[in-house]
Amino acid sequence: MPGNLKDWQELTRLTQGAPLIVERVRLADSGIAIEGQFAPPQLAQLPVEDQVFVAAFVRAHGSIKEMEQVFGVSYPTIKGRLNRISQALEFVDTNPAPARSDVLDRLAQGEITAEDAIRELEERS
Repeated sequence: MPGNLKDWQELTRLTQGAPLIVERVRLADSGIAIEGQFAPPQLAQLPVEDQVFVAAFVRAHGSIKEMEQVFGVSYPTIKGRLNRISQALEFVDTNPAPARSDVLDRLAQGEITAEDAIRELEERS
């Protein structure tokens, strides 16, 4: 197991699921450090057992049948756990409305009409 993953799992165990804030990030290759307050990614905020489950699910390419074999449990158990984990995660909009500046840039470049720009800007509201 790579050191970083093992360290993260140990940190997750130590915090016992309590919320945490990362205050310093160092880029390993350059030594540059950034300080501030950063929330860990949603998946990192899950309990270690759920992180392992999600990783296994991805490795199984989303196959519930394979997950049944790996974990030795039934289909309803796998579905129940997936539902519980998904409720703990916020929805991430993978198709956000274009930024106002993007719409205006496309209009200025003649890629869209004024009517298209107005429609896209109204959809953002």
